Amino acid sequence: MTVTSLELAKVAAHAADSKKAGDIVLLDLSTKTDVCDYFLICTGENSRQVDAIVDEVREKVSANCGVSPISCEGREGLSWVLVDYGSVVVHVFRPETRDFYRLERLWGDAPTVELNLD
Repeated sequence: MTVTSLELAKVAAHAADSKKAGDIVLLDLSTKTDVCDYFLICTGENSRQVDAIVDEVREKVSANCGVSPISCEGREGLSWVLVDYGSVVVHVFRPETRDFYRLERLWGDAPTVELNLD
């Protein structure tokens, strides 16, 4: 099963949304950097929710895309967990950490992708 990086990003976004992640943003970095094609950024209100979002993203991407992350960092502190799928990097933040790093502002010239989450 071969999926595009956009399809993988959308599966991850829907998984995060199913765990009530807040402020889900998908940035298209494909023309901005060689590091990856997309950043999926979302917020969990507390450590437990961040943990649940990360677990759901990993489970749904594995089940629907047949892909496991290259790495998953930040599970110890749960203020910023990064799940790296190569072409897609998922960032799950606690609110204060997201406010501090402001990735959307750092990549402000990157277009956002409409996700149509309900």
